[in-house]
Amino acid sequence: MAGHSKFKNIMHRKGAQDAKRAKVFTKVGREITVAVKSSGEPDPEKNPRLRGAIAAARAVNMPNDRIKRAIQSAIGSGDGADFVEMRYEGYGPAGVAVIVEALTDNKNRTAADVRSYFNKFGGNLGETGSVSFNFTRGGLISYPADAADAETVMEAAIEAGAEDVESSDDGHEILTATEDFLSVREAMEEALGAPEEAKIGWKPNISVELDADKASTMLKLIDTLEDHDDVQAVFYNADISDEVMEKLAE
Repeated sequence: MAGHSKFKNIMHRKGAQDAKRAKVFTKVGREITVAVKSSGEPDPEKNPRLRGAIAAARAVNMPNDRIKRAIQSAIGSGDGADFVEMRYEGYGPAGVAVIVEALTDNKNRTAADVRSYFNKFGGNLGETGSVSFNFTRGGLISYPADAADAETVMEAAIEAGAEDVESSDDGHEILTATEDFLSVREAMEEALGAPEEAKIGWKPNISVELDADKASTMLKLIDTLEDHDDVQAVFYNADISDEVMEKLAE
């Protein structure tokens, strides 16, 4: 894939997200619970979604006992809230398209909170489908730059059935079709070890370049959304250059 990394602006905040480890564990645990409840199958070998959720949990070093408790809460005697998957779409500063994925036990509360965040930072929440045409849904598997050289990663990804690969000084990004995500992830893990990040998400088809002022506001919106307990992931089509990021870090 040529050009600016589509996921770079999401990946650069991984360190900040790691600092909120307890919140990250809660979000991953919620995904594990939903993966079990939605299928009724607590065995990861028979439940692809659960297998992926457990892999995500291990990627953030979630303890095994917490993983087991999340599974047990889903198969126990009615314990654990019933979470509903929701997707919110809207526009942030400078017309940046934003998709918010959430797991919530109170749709009204979550929708009101998400709407207030968009309004606070100069955006507006739209209807489902209002911005998703700007994106393609698929799998993203990320490795650090020192995991292997670009040629090795490319060969492994092609062999695994990936759709595209981008390697740079920042790392390696393997893109997959949604239906191939789990098989590609497992093949890549066998070839290169556990990925830095692996998830199904939204890849922007077009990007909006932001100056420092707009980028600062946009990142505040994203950070606020990601900090919400019900929000699992946020995707957007902002293009923030290295120069702007360095300026904001000053």
